[in-house]
Amino acid sequence: MYEFFNQISNLLTQPFLNLARSFESIPILFAFLLGIVGAMAPCQFTGNIGAITLYGNKSLQKELAWMDVLFFTLGKVVVFTGLGILVWLLGRGFESQLTLYFPWFRKLIGPMFIMVGIFMLGMIKIKWTLTLLELPKRFFRKGKIGSFLMGVSFSIGFCPTMFVLFFVTLMPIVFSTSYGVVLPSLFAMGTSLPLFIALFLIWYYGASGAVMKKGTKIGLYIQRASGVILVVLGILDTITYWTI
Repeated sequence: MYEFFNQISNLLTQPFLNLARSFESIPILFAFLLGIVGAMAPCQFTGNIGAITLYGNKSLQKELAWMDVLFFTLGKVVVFTGLGILVWLLGRGFESQLTLYFPWFRKLIGPMFIMVGIFMLGMIKIKWTLTLLELPKRFFRKGKIGSFLMGVSFSIGFCPTMFVLFFVTLMPIVFSTSYGVVLPSLFAMGTSLPLFIALFLIWYYGASGAVMKKGTKIGLYIQRASGVILVVLGILDTITYWTI
């Protein structure tokens, strides 16, 4: 399954990777374009589809989820900037120690999608207090905190492609540039570009809140469809990253 996602990733990323390399002399643009390539890495592929499904559903049913997407991106910026600073301070060999933990963080994303999808399907309704199961319900319905944490979780789920893009390709530029500390943030923004494009299209075509205007019944169908997509993505993601 991972090889399947990897083949799709290679097909999509090669043109953007070539474009990024042509701007290597302009570090700011290079870091952002490299982030776009990272958005299509195998470990980000299903995650970005899931985020587009989640925030797209919210935008269609209520209003454009710009604040949620901004906090989602902020979570990514914090993680990538933090990693960049750690490597800067502790040396270039530090990233090799981090690779011991990245696979475990990446394994959490699939089960998280399954849990959120189940809540969107309405299959679990909690009438009593159970903190562990209330957390995703509270976070993903309220917005900002959950969006920030989801951005964090997506960012620390590295795969070989993301490792090469960030540590092997971007960090040498960070070390050799006087303003290198800002480059990981631009990389993080690039990884969120597909989500911003999706929300822009919803805004451009005037589809924000369109489902609400057509009635709660259609809204329920859209939410259930989104829940099914998230559960399927979560199952595929879990199978992919728990079997490698």
